[in-house]
Amino acid sequence: MYSRTFRVFSFLALFCAPFSVAPAYGQSDGSADEAAIRQVVRNYLVARERRDPKAVANVFTPDADQLVSTGEWRRGREELVRGTLASSESTGGHRTIAIQKIRLLAPSVAIADGPYDLTGLAGGQSRRMWTTFVLTRGSEGWRIAAIRNMRPSTPVPTK
Repeated sequence: MYSRTFRVFSFLALFCAPFSVAPAYGQSDGSADEAAIRQVVRNYLVARERRDPKAVANVFTPDADQLVSTGEWRRGREELVRGTLASSESTGGHRTIAIQKIRLLAPSVAIADGPYDLTGLAGGQSRRMWTTFVLTRGSEGWRIAAIRNMRPSTPVPTK
């Protein structure tokens, strides 16, 4: 009787115990993942600034897409590279993105978002936007799977 009870409890303990001590989904522990995600965003900005097609391509997944603030939807890495470089060429200016929040949706999926500023445009103009990145972690590390850029509008008054 004792050995049967012991085996049942051993079985339950083995299969009911948590398998990892990672933070719960939706929480960031300031870990290497968060640092790596921030680095990918920095790499994206540097690649744009240098207008380096290989470096731009390197930060994206093959099937990445981007919805830009003009409403243009770029689909696939090649289209993203072309559109990104064409946009940088036509607008000029300097881009900064300050990631304010990173949320892990799963061990290999994250959302990172924050303000996106474009300064030094023709006539001293600037543009303030908001950007959200969806990133996935694969065998080569974190890559951008999607970008959503928007120009915030004036909030609608509540009644």
